[in-house]
Amino acid sequence: MEESVKLRVPPLTGQQEQPLALINYLYIGHFLARWGTRMWEFSVGLYMINIWPESLLYAAIYGAVESASIAVCGPIIGRWVDKLSSLKVLQLWLVTQNLSFVIAGASVVALLIHSSLKFTHFSIFMLLVLLINVCGGIGVLSTLAGTILIEREWLLVISEDQPPELLTKMNSVTRRIDLCCKLLAPVITGFIISFVSLKASAITFALWNAVSVWVEYWLFTSVYEGIPALGQSSQKRMARFLQCDQEMKNLTSEEDSLLPVTECSSELAHRKWNKKVSEKISENPYIAAWRVYLQQEVALPGLALALLFFTVLRVIDGIPIICLSFGTLMTATLEWEGIPAYVIGLGRGINAVIGIAATVVYPVLQSRISTIRTGLWSIWSQWTCLLPCIAAIWIQSGFLSSYILMGSVATSRLGLWMFDLSDLVSESDRLIVGGVQSSLQSLMELLAYVMGIIISDPRDFWKLAVISFQAVTLAAFLYCIHSYHVRKHLFHFDRMLWAKCFLRAS
Repeated sequence: MEESVKLRVPPLTGQQEQPLALINYLYIGHFLARWGTRMWEFSVGLYMINIWPESLLYAAIYGAVESASIAVCGPIIGRWVDKLSSLKVLQLWLVTQNLSFVIAGASVVALLIHSSLKFTHFSIFMLLVLLINVCGGIGVLSTLAGTILIEREWLLVISEDQPPELLTKMNSVTRRIDLCCKLLAPVITGFIISFVSLKASAITFALWNAVSVWVEYWLFTSVYEGIPALGQSSQKRMARFLQCDQEMKNLTSEEDSLLPVTECSSELAHRKWNKKVSEKISENPYIAAWRVYLQQEVALPGLALALLFFTVLRVIDGIPIICLSFGTLMTATLEWEGIPAYVIGLGRGINAVIGIAATVVYPVLQSRISTIRTGLWSIWSQWTCLLPCIAAIWIQSGFLSSYILMGSVATSRLGLWMFDLSDLVSESDRLIVGGVQSSLQSLMELLAYVMGIIISDPRDFWKLAVISFQAVTLAAFLYCIHSYHVRKHLFHFDRMLWAKCFLRAS
């Protein structure tokens, strides 16, 4: 079996420089896919608050459903991407994401047109709301699968046998594309909502996904067929998966044959039963994915990155607003407070601009001081930028305090995004690790929602701010431990000015 698997895998050869046109196809396809996702991410909060204007509950429920979906299913998605061929993942990703978003958009249109459903046919109203939540959850999970495939495999395969600067550049460009979508999609959607109608934005969203899926598929398949290394890497990964599965079965058979035959039948049966139960648990995709993740050298910095998502900014009427994400709840809250949709879109855009700046700064720092040191400087720069958040707690003026808070959080995103880019995963497990990492980050984000609900009194906001700052501090120390483990030091003592003076004096 092992030999037959190996025979089907063509040898990976050294790559020539990839055609620029194919790389541009990859960028354009990534842009189209991310644009639809960012449109939904921005507008779903506005849809929910308009469907039920009296409460932020539906927006909060959707935010919790989305975070829980990735937290629970993220590791399974990563293992699923690792198991299937790249072409099959590509097909399932694009069809599932765009179809689910089309259904969600159509459901929103139906609720906005028939706004009296919640009074006349409440069961139908709840069915449509449930459909929006389910389709939204499926949409973000399929988006996760596509992100893992493109960012965790294709970029690395394309950059193989190339100068390391190519991978850094491609990572920065794809992240910049995502942040540009995060900047422009809310602005354009906000203008449609403000100057046309909410229904027009939902129809535009549904039509975008219905049309763009065909263009995305053509672009990505052109890249896949034009760069043979992508297909070779996919076959190699599938063969490795089958080989590991076969080795596990062979090991089980050998261990069964080595069981002592002198034991009584009941004891032998009991041992076999315990062994089978243990194997079933270890073979569970969820547990297997977490086991692979914890064996990685990047597990500690991955936990540090996830802790940055366990951060709460403020609580409004018992609803927690996540600090590091201008997300569904904050969008719905600002709409509820009467702020125009295009202004909300511009506010999200400012955060995205700072994120884009990180994709420009990161390659420069990485080329000068290495990836690990860039991550170290990034996370501590974020920690420094968040210090005014703690100071703002004791400022009596609420107006001044809010602006200090928002400015501090906005500037801290520069360090956050650079730290996110400082991620290295071994080739064999990068897809599984990507799924678990996304799951861990969503779990922390979900815990932030829960923490904000538990400490819901606005007068106790200082507790949330302190807990959030402690989470960032813990993340920074965890990354310091990782950096020391790899580099055997945190900084060059002999290069510091005061250290040189001390050494000369002694």
